[in-house]
Amino acid sequence: MEKKNLFTHIHELETKMDHMHGDMGKMKQAVKELLEENQRLSTENEQLRRVLKKEVPVIEPKSVGTYSSKLYSDLPDLEVVGEGYDNLARIYHEGFHICNVYYGHLRTEGDCLFCLSFLNKSE
Repeated sequence: MEKKNLFTHIHELETKMDHMHGDMGKMKQAVKELLEENQRLSTENEQLRRVLKKEVPVIEPKSVGTYSSKLYSDLPDLEVVGEGYDNLARIYHEGFHICNVYYGHLRTEGDCLFCLSFLNKSE
């Protein structure tokens, strides 16, 4: 091989390796994102399975427009007004956010001050 062809060939290989390194980095990032999403979905599925295993709560009207349920005994004592409020309290108790900041996302770190503030505001 001539020296010029050798250097040209080495340069082409180096360029191809740079492209492959970039592609490998993109693939690693994609795998990382997929693994994170898989973990999040597994956690959410586990939580939903626990919710499904529980008994369906019996919601008894205390008076017109006011509901109570034994399911919400661990929430602060709140005077619940309306069926919509009762549904939000149920959703919160099942482990999901009801606040406007994280609505519908799984609560993974205990109580949310935004959600509790929303529940207290609706009294």
